[in-house]
Amino acid sequence: MNLILIEALAAATYLGLAILVWRMHAPGAAPPRGANWLRTALLLPLSLHGSVLIETTIASEVMHFGFAQALSLTLWLAVLIYWVESFYLRLDGLLALALPLAAVTVLLPAAFPGFEFPLGQTALALRLHLLSAIAAYSLFTIAALQALFLSLLERRLHQGSLRGIFAQVPPVLTLERVLFQMIAAGLALLTLVIVSGFTFSEEMFGRAFRVDHKTLFAMLSWAIFAALLFGRWRWGWRGRKALRWLLAGFACLLLAYVGSRFVFEVILDRAPT
Repeated sequence: MNLILIEALAAATYLGLAILVWRMHAPGAAPPRGANWLRTALLLPLSLHGSVLIETTIASEVMHFGFAQALSLTLWLAVLIYWVESFYLRLDGLLALALPLAAVTVLLPAAFPGFEFPLGQTALALRLHLLSAIAAYSLFTIAALQALFLSLLERRLHQGSLRGIFAQVPPVLTLERVLFQMIAAGLALLTLVIVSGFTFSEEMFGRAFRVDHKTLFAMLSWAIFAALLFGRWRWGWRGRKALRWLLAGFACLLLAYVGSRFVFEVILDRAPT
């Protein structure tokens, strides 16, 4: 099947499921009967989306990669992690935020195909480096979405109006614990990405390691997330303070890779240096 058709079908399925989730939790709707149907239905867009990513970034001898592929892979991993977590927690509200984003990003590579990376003998090292980076971005994307959802949830709690999508969620403390576990895992992966980039830069990219805008933003985001985890451990940071630190680190991470590639590929129309 044509890749563009598969992307369109995946996007339509993501969007359809998002609409169903919102309608299922709308005021006056019948109480949801369980998450099994949603978990099963998600397998279709996840499989379609995943097959496109495999075909364009892993199976090909020449890898196409850019900001669009990075966002697409990030949201695919985000929905996949939510799918796994749905076996243990009810996360309809978070999926309602993630599914429309996944519907948009699965279509982006068709409009912005990125640049070709001839892999040669560095194939394994480069693929692992890029996939580790995207896995880290995915975890921080999920953490940012979950933090925003928690902020809305706490506001509704204070107002005493837990209706609709906010009525079927785990306890706030459970969501917070999962949130900081994801931040810790993301920081570990980001550390691996920075260390591997420093150690194997010449083998992967054909040049010695150098400090550029991507490196600076990546290190700044690492420092912000590390400070957030330390503040959580030492002073019990939560709520708006934790949200501000998380979003600041996430913004730096986006600027480190996705933002810089968008500037090169869309505005400057040339391969990143």
